[in-house]
Amino acid sequence: MSITDIQSVAGYAVPPAPQHPLSSLTAAEIAAIRTIVLSLPEATTTLRFAYVGLEEPTKSEVLVWEATGGPRPERRARVQLLDMATSLSIDAIVSIDAGAVVSTTVLDGSQGQLPILDAEFEEVGLIANADAGWVAALAARGLTIDDVVLVPLSAGHYGYPQEEGRRILRTFAFRQDHPADHPWAHPVDGLTAYIDTAARSVLEIVDTPGFDIPATSGNYDDPELQGAPLEGLTPIVITQPEGASFAVDGERVTWGQWDLRIGFDTREGLVLRQLSFAGRPVMYRGSISEMVVPYADPAPNRFWQNYFDTGEYLFGRYTNELSLGCDCVGEIRYFDAVLADELGMPRTVRNGVCMHEEDFGTLWKHTDIFTGASEVRRSRRLVISFFTTVGNYDYGFYWYLYLDGTIECEAKLTGILFTSAYPGLQEDGSPYPYASEVAPGLGAPYHQHLFSARLDMTVDGVANVVNEIDAVRLPISPGNPAGNAFTKQVTPIVSEAVSGRVADGARNRVWQIASTEATTAMGQPTSYVLFPTETPTLLADDASSIASRAAFATKNLFVTKYDPSERYAAGDFVNQHPGGGGIPAFIAGDEPLIGEDVVLWHTFGLTHFPRNEDWPVMPMDYAKFTLKPYNFFDRSPVLNVPAPAMDHCAPGGHGDHAHAEHTGHGHHDDHAAH
Repeated sequence: MSITDIQSVAGYAVPPAPQHPLSSLTAAEIAAIRTIVLSLPEATTTLRFAYVGLEEPTKSEVLVWEATGGPRPERRARVQLLDMATSLSIDAIVSIDAGAVVSTTVLDGSQGQLPILDAEFEEVGLIANADAGWVAALAARGLTIDDVVLVPLSAGHYGYPQEEGRRILRTFAFRQDHPADHPWAHPVDGLTAYIDTAARSVLEIVDTPGFDIPATSGNYDDPELQGAPLEGLTPIVITQPEGASFAVDGERVTWGQWDLRIGFDTREGLVLRQLSFAGRPVMYRGSISEMVVPYADPAPNRFWQNYFDTGEYLFGRYTNELSLGCDCVGEIRYFDAVLADELGMPRTVRNGVCMHEEDFGTLWKHTDIFTGASEVRRSRRLVISFFTTVGNYDYGFYWYLYLDGTIECEAKLTGILFTSAYPGLQEDGSPYPYASEVAPGLGAPYHQHLFSARLDMTVDGVANVVNEIDAVRLPISPGNPAGNAFTKQVTPIVSEAVSGRVADGARNRVWQIASTEATTAMGQPTSYVLFPTETPTLLADDASSIASRAAFATKNLFVTKYDPSERYAAGDFVNQHPGGGGIPAFIAGDEPLIGEDVVLWHTFGLTHFPRNEDWPVMPMDYAKFTLKPYNFFDRSPVLNVPAPAMDHCAPGGHGDHAHAEHTGHGHHDDHAAH
């Protein structure tokens, strides 16, 4: 529907639009969106805004606008609405320029529900604690509703007829001994309630008696548990006396030879857009499109634990406000994240995104045995990051840009384990096979953290191909008489249906994104290479519910032809989706991929068998991938990096000069929770 076909809100005033069509929604635009939406006949007092985000113009619209300087593409927003009383769910497109709703789609729940609202989480405790069966189950364990806190959790989809078309949450109870007590130490295991949030009723209680409530302490912030402070750590000071090397204009950032835009979304969190190096396009859009945390315990109360923190919970809305000196150290530039709350009002997360430079050791170095020349250059990287807290876990997402054109994305994981009561030894004397005992009687179920990075690549333009490159051993032969030869095997990924690939460290497998039009001076296609970290993909059985709902996680790579409607690896409506959404639907058309505008969906992450050291608070763990230029340049792109200043590069390694070198070297700012 064009904007001439729609009815604008009477008296509507168009808010000032950002200069760039990909700029994040402003507070004024979010307020305008609310005004437009509340004009709908469905806008009751119980209507809530589940999601508000930029409906991005298509890539072709943006590229044409940039090339011609014509009219700016229309500013639109995607708005998802839930009536708390009736479960009416609406997916709408709003024209901010026209002041009108362009389209609405009513969801019936058969292909997933809208994301879970904070307001629904808050209702779970009230609903459960008003249920006589729940109160009785607690009493059988010597507890009252005042002794416990409830943790509301997404339900998944298991084909239960009584749950069809309903908005369902499941909940566990944890005993809390006093207001400052961290309840994760005291799971009330064997007890789960299934709750219909709209009907405000408990559908089912799964009650499996026989579990003791662990008595250990999880109060990591208790000085008595912490012990005496570690002595002998001297201050580390990160300084840039002349200021940072990057320049910022709104959401546009330039640094070294990099030029990019930073955005933020309620669902995906940090989004990097239109990355170019030395004036050449590399990646149009990069984000974490989905993540899933599947648990391995098949017990009657736990088999359903599979959480999509992006699609079900919208982890961008839980972004932390970062603090200089605690979360971020150095010459910091912060960006606020402007979001909509569940009443549709603009909400600002101050300092939601942190950007700074880090020294990263030696960039290149050589001492020549023939000429005596000795040269060294130091590396640095631009760090763009945010942190979000989803229940018990804290996740940091860090994008690194390097002087040589390399891009890295790293997920950092900390926080508190999701706990259980440890059942003890099995009948045959073996340990419980699905959880670790991390404290007396306290279990931590095995689980995975699997992230899907959506990488909309534009390596020297939109005509690309993805090649799988393997190292290949060669047998002794007349052409290889000594048996020392090996080579590489290059296999183009020709279409979507065959694009699912798994990392293989034994083959040194990588994926090359190559231009089918641009070449180096020596005739090689210009390209970038995706270096995966070899870790397990989804370990659940192929026939399981979670394997169908999180099909993206069954492979390390899928490739699709660009489609602006394909934003999320598990589909638009992940909550209670029966499966088959996202990647399976995207590749069903089997579009050709050679010389096309391609999008890579890369799964990376961790498989976590918890250890004692992870309790009561987990030291940082890491998962990452790397994109490196491969014949993107004719020669090294960092020959022009200046040599280190001599007063910071003195020989001998003694005195103040050595100290300055040491304090700047290899600093990794982890945004640790503070």
